[in-house]
Amino acid sequence: MRLFLALVPPTEVRCRLGGLADRLHRELGGRRIPDANFHLTLAFLGEQPPETASHLLTWLGTKRLSPDAWSLDRVGHFSGPRIVWAGSRRPPDTLMSMQARLSEELRAQGIELRPRHFLPHVSLLRNTMPNAAQPFTEQAFRWPYTQIHLIQSVASSQGSRYHSLGSTQDVALP
Repeated sequence: MRLFLALVPPTEVRCRLGGLADRLHRELGGRRIPDANFHLTLAFLGEQPPETASHLLTWLGTKRLSPDAWSLDRVGHFSGPRIVWAGSRRPPDTLMSMQARLSEELRAQGIELRPRHFLPHVSLLRNTMPNAAQPFTEQAFRWPYTQIHLIQSVASSQGSRYHSLGSTQDVALP
């Protein structure tokens, strides 16, 4: 099972991301990510046996997430994989700390993560032109989050589809 931990956007944010992806797709081409696949990866776990997924669901069920929000105000581009993404000029410290704690706990459980710098982003397009960074002309918007999801990536002829296997307990926003 190919797994990752992620934040999943609420419907309103998913729609705004979809509108941004549509605009960028018209300008840059490439392959647009389906709205249903928008997410913020906190930890990529790679291929894992079903027993690990079961263990992670139990572990995730014990976690409580302090409600918070992430502001999206930037479009960026990863030139190697040719991905255009939405993110923030300055990710909140709370989001960065939460991701670091999750990574530490997963490593303590013997789950190896890709050792890479965490840059919070949502992929919008794949296979775009080199140097495809565009200005963020939309009004900045907030993504409130209250849950972390364990997501399974399932490959198909139409591309990968993501399915939430479970999440932390939902915490109401104040």
